[in-house]
Amino acid sequence: MTTVAVLADPPREGLVLPKLVAETPLSEAEATELYVAMLRDVCRAVEASGGDLLVNYRDDADLPEHDGESSEAQLRAAVAPALDSPDDARYEVQVGASFSARAGNTVSHLLEQEQVTSAAVVEPTAPFLTRTIVDNAAMKLRRHAVVLGPASDGRVYYAGFAEGVDFEDAYEPPVLETLTDRGVAADLSVDFLPTTPVVETRSDLVSALAQISARATAERNHPAHTAQCVAELGLDVVAGEDGPELVRE
Repeated sequence: MTTVAVLADPPREGLVLPKLVAETPLSEAEATELYVAMLRDVCRAVEASGGDLLVNYRDDADLPEHDGESSEAQLRAAVAPALDSPDDARYEVQVGASFSARAGNTVSHLLEQEQVTSAAVVEPTAPFLTRTIVDNAAMKLRRHAVVLGPASDGRVYYAGFAEGVDFEDAYEPPVLETLTDRGVAADLSVDFLPTTPVVETRSDLVSALAQISARATAERNHPAHTAQCVAELGLDVVAGEDGPELVRE
């Protein structure tokens, strides 16, 4: 059984998906809606798998000043519609000054303090994560100490560990290469999952929209919450003079 930690920011305008806001017609509010939809698809995939879902939230003290609900409360409200029961997810605060530190502290705590068999960190921006991928990763972690899910541009959407590695700056780009190096340096066996997109940039969104459309047409594993969100936002991809072009209906 793998404990899968989704390291998430609270869905606040201006905090999540800043590159999408800068590179696309999406407003901060619309980008936040998309972030919530992807987060729900990710959490739903983990809940449906054989793993245990842990939502790691950012401490309000480490975030820009905010007058509304706490980080934990916002994430509980965001994730709840994707779960069969609120009790299907555990919520714990992240500890660390960087993403590398927070991921490392989470994995180390789960392996050393809770003594789980394996622990994984998943990006909340990986809406194409499926139950099958999560379960496949858990099977691989029985044979390999490190299992990584590659995304484009050297990123990862999934990083699973049966044993710990040196996490200092481990999420420095290219993350896939860095984490692999850390595993090999610790004399651990490393294996990989199928490549799956994360959606953080304009290029990511263009690719995701094409996949969502194709999967919906074929009725094959399309991320329901994300698909509904992009449809409501009127996002589409058309052929442009310089390649695929992001448009709004």
